[in-house]
Amino acid sequence: MIQEYKFGSMTIDGQTYRHDVEVRWTGEVLDWLRNESHIIDIGDIIEAIEQNPETIIIGTGQNGVAQVTEEAQREIKSRGITLIIDRTEQATKTFNIRKEDSKEEKGEQEKVIGLFHLTC
Repeated sequence: MIQEYKFGSMTIDGQTYRHDVEVRWTGEVLDWLRNESHIIDIGDIIEAIEQNPETIIIGTGQNGVAQVTEEAQREIKSRGITLIIDRTEQATKTFNIRKEDSKEEKGEQEKVIGLFHLTC
């Protein structure tokens, strides 16, 4: 699904994005807008949480500059959602693995959402 990540861009299913993105297990790719560039808070993740995923993977940028607040982490975990936070390059690999290793062959798919900061 995610074919390539490099600083400032991500290619997903042949389409290149040059802004932060939310990628859903369904294949849907959305713009991911945040209130503050390098702070990820509850308001920045609420739409993802409302999709009731099993896992949320947050890519914090090439150098890991973006920080996920304690409140946002607690909110995700309090809903029984697995949270993975990593630099974006590793986070994209984890997303692909989680999606590929899902139960898709049996008609079930892990509900995983990736929130990816593409710069810093």
